[in-house]
Amino acid sequence: MGTKSTEAPLRKLMGPGPLDIHPRVYQALTSPVIGHMDPAYFKTLDRIGDQLRRVFQTQNRLTHATPGTGTSGMEACVANLIEPGDPVLICVHGYFGDRLRQMAERQEADVSVVEGEWGRPTDPQGVKEAFQNKGYKLIALVHAETSTGVRQPMDDIVRLAKEHGAMVLLDTVTSLGGVEIKVDEWGLDAAYSCSQKCIGAPPGLAPITFSDRAIDVARNRKHPIRSWYLDITLLDQYWGSTPRVYHHTSSSTLNYALLEALLLIEEEGLQNRFERHLKNHQALVAGVEAMGLEMLVQPDYRLPTLNTIRVPEGINEAKVRGYLLETFNLEIGAGLGALAGQVWRVGLMGYSSSAENVLFFLSAISRALAVQGCKTELSAGSDAAMSLLNA
Repeated sequence: MGTKSTEAPLRKLMGPGPLDIHPRVYQALTSPVIGHMDPAYFKTLDRIGDQLRRVFQTQNRLTHATPGTGTSGMEACVANLIEPGDPVLICVHGYFGDRLRQMAERQEADVSVVEGEWGRPTDPQGVKEAFQNKGYKLIALVHAETSTGVRQPMDDIVRLAKEHGAMVLLDTVTSLGGVEIKVDEWGLDAAYSCSQKCIGAPPGLAPITFSDRAIDVARNRKHPIRSWYLDITLLDQYWGSTPRVYHHTSSSTLNYALLEALLLIEEEGLQNRFERHLKNHQALVAGVEAMGLEMLVQPDYRLPTLNTIRVPEGINEAKVRGYLLETFNLEIGAGLGALAGQVWRVGLMGYSSSAENVLFFLSAISRALAVQGCKTELSAGSDAAMSLLNA
């Protein structure tokens, strides 16, 4: 019986993440492994912090990437900023807002929830009413809800938080690097993301940023931070103190890849990158609708990076995804939670956000639907997409 050097098939990744990555990022992954206390490696970590400050649009000193996926960034923010008995307000309009709620409850916080419809953003009126009834230490919400494809407007909610002296924690997992995030201008106290979506690196790291106020809160708690591994006061000694203090065995290869992805963002320019994501999203939506399919989210609240398409009546959505994978090596995402079986989630993020991928997806989904007897207008869809891509 022989052996193979790898078991991984070559896929076209257009789901909610991970996504395809740039060849330069793959090359960075082949860099020599060096020690996590090597002075040369610390220079790499410092460069990552500088680049992340540009992408988060912040001057926060404590801006880096925790070990682990985006969920580690979520847990780092929740575990450091919330302690038992703290009154916190969680906005839930999807799967990951609910995960924030679950994490806050595990910290034994006094949790209140503003519950919204999946597929729509949180209504600021609900937040206003919550603040009228109670004071909160912190409000946590999702900017880009990966489960629904909704982008949350921030102005009113941030204003309400400031008026009532509450800290703001924001999930930017599916927006950082693809949709504008203004940490300092919005007055956010903490935000987290992931490496494998719009940033364009492999999974395994979670960019985070903490304001000075957030750091003070973490340092002056009544109760010890319950997570040792994600204790930001300990991580900060490794990332930024002099001399550096050992914390964990940091992955040099993952961080080299993250740095290369961030350098690609700098070369493209943030505004150019936002415009590319928006243009490809608009082309995909135009194509999908011209084919006779429907989007879940109303235009004003759609994420340019994660597109949710309604499954037509009578279609087995899992068979469609299976057909795409088996026939085209194309991966898209299924619905989560309340939207399970009702939508497909199609990612256009980072290196995967391209005109070629838009047109490939339209052709592939049309064929996958035809196998189940659902006719779509592929020619009209391709024409509609091309008219925007060529604009």
